[in-house]
Amino acid sequence: MGAIHVARVYDRDALPPGRRFLVERLWPRGVRREDLGIEDWLRDVAPSTELRRWFGHDPDRWEEFRRRYAAELDASPEAWQPLVAAARRGPVVLLFGARDGERNSAVALRDYLAAHR
Repeated sequence: MGAIHVARVYDRDALPPGRRFLVERLWPRGVRREDLGIEDWLRDVAPSTELRRWFGHDPDRWEEFRRRYAAELDASPEAWQPLVAAARRGPVVLLFGARDGERNSAVALRDYLAAHR
């Protein structure tokens, strides 16, 4: 099983090697698709709009966000199964747009996928 990395789309020069997937519901501002070299844009694996707005990148809501997001992922395995399949073939990079590199949906997704391999 390949490693699952997370990387910010705006750090294109420092992206780790692997198959790249954008895991955001909204396309990141100022980024062209061809510049990312992504395999796919998996909108449906991202948190719901309601959950994303509720979280608002508030560090105090991080643990509850992770719990709620995991529940959404539990209800939609078809959304994240392509990432598990890709990771079986080699390293995968989950691309995100948030400023906070430690508390964002891609980090929560990586941890969720690691627990569900």
